[in-house]
Amino acid sequence: MAIVEKVTFNNRNSREFGKTVKERVDQYFEENGISRHANSAMVIKTILLLSLYFGSYALIISGQLSLGAMWFLTFLMGIGMAGIGFSVSHDALHGAYSSNSKVNRALGFTFDLLGANGYIWKITHNIIHHTYTNIHGHDEDLEVAGFIRLSPHSEFKMVHRVQHILAFFAYSLATFFWVFIKDYKNFLKPNIGPYNNKNHPLSEWVILIVTKVIYYTYMLVLPMLLLDITWVHLLIGFTTLHLTAGLILGVIFQLAHVVEETDHPLPDETNMIDEHWMIHEMVTTNNFARDNKALCWFVGGLNFQIEHHLFPKVCSIHYPAISPIVEQTANEFNIPYNQHDTFFEAVASHYRTLKKFGNPNFTYSTA
Repeated sequence: MAIVEKVTFNNRNSREFGKTVKERVDQYFEENGISRHANSAMVIKTILLLSLYFGSYALIISGQLSLGAMWFLTFLMGIGMAGIGFSVSHDALHGAYSSNSKVNRALGFTFDLLGANGYIWKITHNIIHHTYTNIHGHDEDLEVAGFIRLSPHSEFKMVHRVQHILAFFAYSLATFFWVFIKDYKNFLKPNIGPYNNKNHPLSEWVILIVTKVIYYTYMLVLPMLLLDITWVHLLIGFTTLHLTAGLILGVIFQLAHVVEETDHPLPDETNMIDEHWMIHEMVTTNNFARDNKALCWFVGGLNFQIEHHLFPKVCSIHYPAISPIVEQTANEFNIPYNQHDTFFEAVASHYRTLKKFGNPNFTYSTA
């Protein structure tokens, strides 16, 4: 892979917004005597989501249920997998769950137990995506598949004409790709994000291999050894789990950045984005369904994606509370605060965006 020149931001421009919003959010936590990290509600949610996933697995592996009941539990496992990824692993890997790094590291391993790799995620997501949000050629979240065009600046292909249909099938396959291909591919890349000729620590290679083997063992080997099922039954259950989790995860993350209101800026000839990084995050990010408490609980507050990008070290349980602070400050500085009132409005906007980017005659304006 060719070396990609780093993009920089003009952080001398419009610094006052970032300073003000940080001060106001800090003041919220100080005046209310609240920790930025997990509270009792977050701990309870963690226990419930882990119980949903591993409890369903335990019931399946007990061998006491019918095939139909076991199949239904794989669907629940898919929901639990997505919830753990949103609410537990994500916060822990950002260092937001606890002020104790050991607690974050331990909970971060839930990601590995779901078949993914936390170490490489922190590079591709925490560093690359959070720094270069919606910047073509840099933000790897825009590169779901070659037949899906999530940036108006990427090369157009004829298959993109029907991407508004294909995309949701692609999202469903996201965790399959993650479990069997994506992590290995990223480990083997010579250049990844801002790192050229990246050498990953031996310990991380060991963790990758060991946790993958653990996942393949408890998900694929043990069911065949302990249950009276065929490989077809196993394939149906495993597929159900991943199609469920993949669709949920894929859709939720796309609603945060690839909708009609968000920008896809390009750096200038000096490879600079001519605005402050925090403003760049505001114009490239979108919230949705902020009043939907059930959805917010399940997705770990990631429907408050603006707050997450500005304050990734704050636990997601606090995003609903600081959202009005960020919105008010953005309004005062005449900075867009992109949001959709409902989940379905955001999905519709993403669908229309896919159609636009799949139209060869569509011209994107960066003005």
